[in-house]
Amino acid sequence: MKVFVIAGEASGDRLGAALMAGLASLTDVTFDGVGGQQMQAQGLTSRFPMEELSVMGLAEILPKYRQLKARVNQMAQAVLDTKPDVLITIDSPDFSLRVAKQVKAASDIRTVHYVAPTVWAWRAGRAAKMAHHVDQVLALFPFEPPLMEAAGMRCDFVGHPVVTNKVASDAEAQAFRDHLGISGPLVLALPGSRRGEIARLADTFGGALEQFKTQVPEATIVLPAAPSVEALVREKTAHWPDTHIIPAADAASKAAAFKAADVALAASGTVSLELAANATPMVVAYDMAWLSRVIISRMLLVDTVTLVNLVSETRVVPEFIGNACQPGPIAAALRDVLAKPDIQKDAMAVTMQRLGQGGDAPGLRAARAVLDGLAAKPAV
Repeated sequence: MKVFVIAGEASGDRLGAALMAGLASLTDVTFDGVGGQQMQAQGLTSRFPMEELSVMGLAEILPKYRQLKARVNQMAQAVLDTKPDVLITIDSPDFSLRVAKQVKAASDIRTVHYVAPTVWAWRAGRAAKMAHHVDQVLALFPFEPPLMEAAGMRCDFVGHPVVTNKVASDAEAQAFRDHLGISGPLVLALPGSRRGEIARLADTFGGALEQFKTQVPEATIVLPAAPSVEALVREKTAHWPDTHIIPAADAASKAAAFKAADVALAASGTVSLELAANATPMVVAYDMAWLSRVIISRMLLVDTVTLVNLVSETRVVPEFIGNACQPGPIAAALRDVLAKPDIQKDAMAVTMQRLGQGGDAPGLRAARAVLDGLAAKPAV
């Protein structure tokens, strides 16, 4: 079996690696395409560095449009030339779905897209457009299959990879606190993993934490920094009060920090699920480039973008998005959550259960879904 697989970001690299491992455990398979270190460890020789595709947001994509368009054409032609049994594109829809569109226009190669687009949040029409060139969708969230199926695609809920995350023990969390000499509240600051996010959010997060510290002076702030942005994080947070920066490459310390935290201030995104896996209550805040903010705010279909709120069907996690992303209200929310952390506990537990905690690993479930889709493919 030949699989052409494309991922464009670190999160997609992780999904792709787990899927590849799942496929390799079930059938004889070879891989081609684009991916990062984790996918390469599973046997992929990436046709070019995955990092070329790691852009996010409408305004952020525009400067790289010509380069991305050339890569789209290159990848589509590579798929057509190699004639795999299936093309699997992973997230990065602005790139991935353009490749799938070209491939489907010129062949009957089966196309699978891993991670359903957020049609429940904005641009609902994307599902119908996808259906012209995507045969099957692998969904991370249980509420997504009906939306994709209504548009005419097969959709399998395969679980979210957060359920496979290693969670530190209570003893490891306490050892982390002891190592840093933390006796009061530990606040985990998570302003994002991309340079653009950190540049936009660091001052707001810093201002909120400074105000929070005036009310809770015994608090200590811990910030895990991804290797690619550690220098920027240190620069942007140099004036933050009582802040310990830990390299995210130190996986054990990062896991212990998530478990040890009393409350977290996090950028919107998957990190809220990582916090839920650790039962760490949170406040979510996010802002984006001006153009992206204006466009998305006019098209938003939901009243919350926090995944814990959405999956648990609650609104217990306070969030401050766009114009609402201001230090004062964020600081007040952090104090409220610290004072009443149990309000979020049930929602976090429900979230993890609904995402597949306790079942088969998502990579294996995704692999089975791909093989089942191929077996059910109509004869041409």
